[in-house]
Amino acid sequence: MNLRFFHAFVLTMEEQEEEYERHELWVRDDRIVYVGQPADDRERAWLMEQCGVLPHGFDREIDCAGDVLMPGFQNAHAHSGMTLLRSAADDLPLSEWLNQQIFPREALLTPQDIQILTKLAIMEYVSGGITSVFDMYLAPDETAGAFIETGMRCVQCGTVNNFTHSVSQLEDYFLRLNELHPLIGYRLGFHAEYTTDKKLLEEIAALSEKYRAPVYMHLSETEKEVEECRKRHGMSPVQFLSAIGMFEYGGAGYHCVHISEEDMEILARKGVGVVTNPASNMKLMSGIAPVKELVKRGICVAVGTDGPASNNGLDFFKEMYLLSVLAKWREQEPAAVPPMQILKMVCVNGARIMGLPDCGVLKEGAKADVIRIDMKQPEMRPLHATEKGNLEPDKFAANLVYSGSKRDVRMTMVDGRILYEDGQYFLNLDRDDLYGQIERIADRIVRRK
Repeated sequence: MNLRFFHAFVLTMEEQEEEYERHELWVRDDRIVYVGQPADDRERAWLMEQCGVLPHGFDREIDCAGDVLMPGFQNAHAHSGMTLLRSAADDLPLSEWLNQQIFPREALLTPQDIQILTKLAIMEYVSGGITSVFDMYLAPDETAGAFIETGMRCVQCGTVNNFTHSVSQLEDYFLRLNELHPLIGYRLGFHAEYTTDKKLLEEIAALSEKYRAPVYMHLSETEKEVEECRKRHGMSPVQFLSAIGMFEYGGAGYHCVHISEEDMEILARKGVGVVTNPASNMKLMSGIAPVKELVKRGICVAVGTDGPASNNGLDFFKEMYLLSVLAKWREQEPAAVPPMQILKMVCVNGARIMGLPDCGVLKEGAKADVIRIDMKQPEMRPLHATEKGNLEPDKFAANLVYSGSKRDVRMTMVDGRILYEDGQYFLNLDRDDLYGQIERIADRIVRRK
């Protein structure tokens, strides 16, 4: 499908932009083919020919009327299929929450349940401007099916531990799912050091060496996790995993709340990123990640929602706000992590950690993963326009991070296809039927009828 967006302020996220100018953005099939100044009819016809839009022309032309187009948010850590457990197990410490409430109920889920529950999460993602998800959950084939059916982009990560999946299954998923569909990727991974025996971890490190591939895991989320790892191995989780060769090809750790100076030095040296999950970490009382220090050391920091059982929402506006204000409190510094830096984390860095080089920016040749921000909502005013009538980047970023909300998202496009627009979902599903299926799963597992 060929689309033309015009009269839009375009935030490309390619570099630090001095002003956001009114540009046009053109999409051909799944790619952005033009970002630039408006053209007169003659020049536009020439550009359309150069961009391959002619002879068919545009299927749709959208007047953005001064709204902002920007890259979609990259949700770099999620457990989509956990929508069933939203508000079913709250207000507990992490260990008790996992072992007494989550794991027993997850054991009752079928792969088909997870496919249905994942579609509910996808609805929540697209209505809030999320265009890619780094998912870590059970039933990878069914999870991939849910994302393919709805047209959403997903990279999955392995969940190996002492109870779920094996290293041979991890390798199978890695080889198969990376070839399955253009919207689907798969990365090596395991649940966490504290749920995975050393022998399994060494096998995963060997698999990473075999394919020269990065590895992803929950890492140093709680003080208890770090203390118990020190008792087992005489080292922190970061130090132990590094010692057995887990980080030779990079990857990322989810959470990384309780990490030392030595831990951060290892992460920086090995090129291991960090995905911070502010809402989940605070709700489970895990703590506040040292985001400012991580950035200072050159570590790539991205943002994730974590699962809907520990958050409980899948809302990047909430995550951005909490990331900023919690960093201020932790560092006792007003500008600890500025809003523009946060936008880089949720767009550019998330795509980098997921291994999506064509996402996270708006430029010619990039994937057409675009969101439209409604600048007519009261929380987006004043516009803070320059003398030329353009937007000031820092002021727009501040509006988005400090006062923005999901209602400001007018459109979410993934791979050149509009999946959400003005309250309407275009996900190849019947919402009422989906809700009915979810309630029946809840009757069977949560309410135990």
